[in-house]
Amino acid sequence: MREEGGPEGRITVDGQTMAESAPHAGVSYTRSMHPRAAGSRVEVHIGLFLATVYTTTIAGTVLAGVLPPAVSALDLVLTPFTALAQPGLLIAGLPFSLTLLLILFVHEMGHYLASRRWHVRATLPYFIPFPFMIGTLGAVIRIRSRIPTKSALLDIGASGPIAGFVVSIAALGVGLPLSKTLPMAEIPPGSISLGDSLATSWMGALFAGDLPPGVDLILHPIALAGWLGLFVTMLNMLPIGQFDGGHVVYALFGRRWHEAFSRATIVLLALFWALGPPYDWIATADVWSWLQTRWPGWLVWIVIAMVLGRRHPPPFDASERLDARRTLIGYVALLIFILCFIPRPFSISY
Repeated sequence: MREEGGPEGRITVDGQTMAESAPHAGVSYTRSMHPRAAGSRVEVHIGLFLATVYTTTIAGTVLAGVLPPAVSALDLVLTPFTALAQPGLLIAGLPFSLTLLLILFVHEMGHYLASRRWHVRATLPYFIPFPFMIGTLGAVIRIRSRIPTKSALLDIGASGPIAGFVVSIAALGVGLPLSKTLPMAEIPPGSISLGDSLATSWMGALFAGDLPPGVDLILHPIALAGWLGLFVTMLNMLPIGQFDGGHVVYALFGRRWHEAFSRATIVLLALFWALGPPYDWIATADVWSWLQTRWPGWLVWIVIAMVLGRRHPPPFDASERLDARRTLIGYVALLIFILCFIPRPFSISY
C-alpha cells in the first residue's frame, strides 16, 4: 500500500498486505521501484546555499585578517556591506568558506543518498546562513517518511557523521601544516581558545608537532574549518532523540537502551557544564570564577534535546537484527563520537 506522505512501499506479513501497525516479528518492508523525491523547491535550496557561501566567506575574510573583527553592533551590520563594496576582499575568505561548506555538504549528502537508497523521502540539504561568527548555523535535510528498517535507520544515521568526519580530518591534515605558532603572551585578551578532542590532539601532534611551553597554535582557516567539522560531527552524534547518534543507538540497541542513553546523555551534559574542566576555581572556591569557566553551550544543547524530545519513532520493522557489517559501522560511528568529544569546546582568554 502507499500512504500519503510516507515511503512508497508496503508492509507484508505472510504475503498479506496490511496497514502500518506497531512493529512485530515477521514484518518486512518491500521497496517500490519508483520512489518519489520529497517535495521542495530547488530554488530555495540554491538561494540558501548561495547566501551561506557569502556569509561564510565574509567570516573567512575576518579570520584571514583582511576584514577587522566586529567590535560593536554597528560593525556587525556594516561588515557584510563593506565586503560587498570590495568583492576582491572575499577571495581571502574562500579557503575557510569552501572547506566548511564542503564538510557540511558531504555530511548532509551522506544522509540524503542513504535515504534515497532506501527509498525514504528526503529533501536536499537546507543550508542556514548566519551573518555573524562563522557565517552559518549548519545544514539540515528533512526526512518526510517513516524509516522502514533498523538497517535503513543505521545507514541514514551513520552515513553523514562518518562522511563528514573523513573530510574534516582531511581538512586538518591540509590546514595544520599551514598554521602558525604565537607566544601566549602576545594573544590579546578576549581571544577565543578552542578545546581539544582526541582526534584534534592526535592530528596536532602528527602535523604540527609538540609545541614548546608558552606557545599556542593559531589555526589556518582550513584547519579551523576542519575543527568545526569535527565539532559539528560530535554534536550530531550525541545519542539523544532523533540526532544522528540517536538513530545509531536505536538501530544498535533498540528502544529501551535508546531512551536510557538519551536520559544519561542529558545528565552527563549537565555535569560537564557544572563540573567539567578547568578546575582553577576549586582552590579559591570563587563562584564567579567557576561561572566564568563554564561553557553555556551544553545548557543550550540540553534545552534543544528537551524540546526535540528524547523519544525516537520506531521504524516499520523494529524487530530486525542488524547484520555484522552494519553493526560494525554503528560502533565505528560511536567511536567517532568519542574521538570528537570536547568537554569544553570554547574558552575566552582573560
